[in-house]
Amino acid sequence: MRKLIDCHIHTGFCNHATGKPGAYVAAARAAGVSAMLFAEHAPLPVAFDPDRHLSMCDSDLEPYCATIATLAKENPDIEIGLGLEVDWLADEPMYAADSIARGRAAGAKVFLGSVHFLGTWAFDDPNDMTGWDRRDVDDVWREYVGVWCEAASSGLFDVMAHPDLPKKFGHRPTFEPLREYERMARAAAASGVLVEVSTAGLRKPVGELYPGAELLRAFAAAGVSATVGSDAHAPSEVGFAIADAYAALVDAGHSRIAYPLAGSERRYLEL
Repeated sequence: MRKLIDCHIHTGFCNHATGKPGAYVAAARAAGVSAMLFAEHAPLPVAFDPDRHLSMCDSDLEPYCATIATLAKENPDIEIGLGLEVDWLADEPMYAADSIARGRAAGAKVFLGSVHFLGTWAFDDPNDMTGWDRRDVDDVWREYVGVWCEAASSGLFDVMAHPDLPKKFGHRPTFEPLREYERMARAAAASGVLVEVSTAGLRKPVGELYPGAELLRAFAAAGVSATVGSDAHAPSEVGFAIADAYAALVDAGHSRIAYPLAGSERRYLEL
């Protein structure tokens, strides 16, 4: 039986998930997950998260890191990693570097990069859907790919999370996106960053993994290594459909998955 890993887990610290970290560890144990990575949302600037519902409060960063470090010591039967999910904000290029430095000083080891914002618009926020009514979907996708490639090329991140996130609510480009997918794959390959196969999309209106099969094949063809995560926001979601992510990786041409440890350090598991 393949070992299950889940490298993208949130808790109540982020203000839009439920449950304390210990409940996620118990859920991982029950689901047969042998290695897990907490990757809480790093505190966002006020302009991007004014009512603090998308990310941690600044005052919670150190308590979050201390809590996960303690859980790792208290639960030796499960490998527990301490990370942060950090947004790439195109309008504030120093934000990611500063957040990673703060996180590392607090004890975080692994940093997931993500693109949730175009300008200050959180395009995947179900509470801010009006932005989709004002914008052309093709323009959104082209802008997203450009910003994503900037993030992947920055050298700041260990993993790029949920690579084709704009499809979350079913918004897909009308053009053939293969050229954009190949651009994303080249950016990831050049920097050596891992990409995440996220099962969260199976719980969303789009109903498929992030990334979809065509983009995942582009990453595989470019030699980009991958990890997997549930993007759990409740204990019951830990380990969700990880076996499906494994199968998609095999179908795309991958023979192994990575468990990120710190920086460029990672451990590989054969698929």
